[in-house]
Amino acid sequence: MRKLQNTLYITTQGSYLHKERETLVVEQERKKVAQLPVHSIGHIFCFGNVLVSPFLLGFCGENNVNLAFFTENGRFLGRLQGRQSGNVLLRRAQYRVSEQNPVPIARNIIAAKIQASKRVLQRQIRNYGENAAIQSAVDALNISLRQLKGAAELDVVRGIEGDAASRYFAVFGRLIRQKEFSFDGRNRRPPRDPVNALLSLLYSILGKEISGALQSVGLDPQVGFLHADRPGRDSLAQDILEEFRAWWIDRLVLSLVNRKQIQISDFVTEASGAVQLKDDSRKHLFQALQAKKQEKIIHPYIQEEIEIGLLPHIQALLLARHLRGDLAQYPPFLMR
Repeated sequence: MRKLQNTLYITTQGSYLHKERETLVVEQERKKVAQLPVHSIGHIFCFGNVLVSPFLLGFCGENNVNLAFFTENGRFLGRLQGRQSGNVLLRRAQYRVSEQNPVPIARNIIAAKIQASKRVLQRQIRNYGENAAIQSAVDALNISLRQLKGAAELDVVRGIEGDAASRYFAVFGRLIRQKEFSFDGRNRRPPRDPVNALLSLLYSILGKEISGALQSVGLDPQVGFLHADRPGRDSLAQDILEEFRAWWIDRLVLSLVNRKQIQISDFVTEASGAVQLKDDSRKHLFQALQAKKQEKIIHPYIQEEIEIGLLPHIQALLLARHLRGDLAQYPPFLMR
């Protein structure tokens, strides 16, 4: 089983990263503040004004370390892509299925997403009692699941997914128990409230980890089955991200807010109306994400105990096996 490698989040402005023998060194104001074994690092995410040496860039490219750059606010800018691994026949199969028969994979992914969303809502009812609006949303998601079974065209699958997401987020604010936080639906580019700021940042980070996992097994992150091809977008990573949104990210955000681990004072609003986390608070968020990744679960398909942080890699492997013909269907991630 693959070992969960560390993710390094660099948020301090003016940081300089370089390679020193077999270690990665982080310097701030010409002082060494961290030194880590390079082979223990799987992802490096740089926010804002962060410098990376050419030798470290080369190491990341050769060893498939996922190096990605974001603005200080968390908007994705780009990532380093190393040598493409895997069999060219696998990528040809991926392109062929994407062009000729994407619906079965897309349908499975969205079925898992809707089920996970429904369970987040049902958990709220189970823990805090009946709520008519939330129950109505659960009923609507059940209808979406039934409709999805008969969906034979990609546009129909997308339409069902869009409607289900709208129903889910229409009541998502009722799951937030801290009065200081309000949520009136999804908004982004830029996010205009603290909850959307958390969701957008964490979705973006996890999406880039998924991109790295897909590339590591030989798949092309940019060619998906649900999301349309678009220059600069990792459509396949966005496909796989759908499986994790509710179960992983949404639940993490709810936990952090409801347990007051994230406070309203942790955010600032810019003149443009964009809301973002303060620097110190962003570090706490990344620590919580890293802790979540180290938790262990029994994977519902392979029935092995794994760390949550390995889920993108496991799903990438399962998708590759399906495209090679080893699995009749792609089994999306869905906890029982």
